[in-house]
Amino acid sequence: MAKRERAEPQKPSQGWLVTFGDLVTLLLTFFVLLLTMASMDRNYISSISMFSKNLGFMTYKSSGKVPDRVKFLIERLERPEDLLLDRQRIKDLLFPDEVLPSGIDRSTLDENLDILERNEGVALVLSDKLLFPSGGWELSPAARELLAQVALVLKYMTPPVNVAGFADSTPSRTIDNYTLSGNRALAVLDCFLQEEKLEPARFTASAYGPELPLADNATEAGRAKNRRVEILVKTREPLGSYP
Repeated sequence: MAKRERAEPQKPSQGWLVTFGDLVTLLLTFFVLLLTMASMDRNYISSISMFSKNLGFMTYKSSGKVPDRVKFLIERLERPEDLLLDRQRIKDLLFPDEVLPSGIDRSTLDENLDILERNEGVALVLSDKLLFPSGGWELSPAARELLAQVALVLKYMTPPVNVAGFADSTPSRTIDNYTLSGNRALAVLDCFLQEEKLEPARFTASAYGPELPLADNATEAGRAKNRRVEILVKTREPLGSYP
């Protein structure tokens, strides 16, 4: 009788390795995709705290997409203490001759625009003559063009902004000065948010009426200076705050 050959034991199937390899590949692809999506916007805006050393401004030095004049303006807004040295240059770069609206020349702009250092940062001060009709609060087309230039700078920054309206001490015939100053501040704020599409969470509005005058209300020149809107860019940590 022939001797049976011993059957060799069967090796376990290795098919599971193919499935496992596919799973690892899919997981790797998924994490690469997540990493790509998470870093897309970091070419434009840093996530550093607003009051850190560089104030959390856009990393424009590496992006190469910000106009040179805007770079200069941002650097000056970072350092309010340097305003006295560059106030006129800031005006010229914020509103170059080629962007001035029809009917507003350089001398008119200089007379009705000021740049002031505040405890919390820098205030762009625009008289009502640049923005509104007498006694009104609807922005003129020229005013919207001017505010678009301000928005161009704010677009590349992250600090909060307060828009404040002020009035002189002369009582209005149709509306009280607090309401008038509030309506004017809201008109500028609405222009930034609705037309220029800036981030709403960064902005607040205030109405001071005849409070906090810049000049003497006893003269016409003083009253004209007090009728204004201030756009305060808060690039400085408030005094007395905690780190």
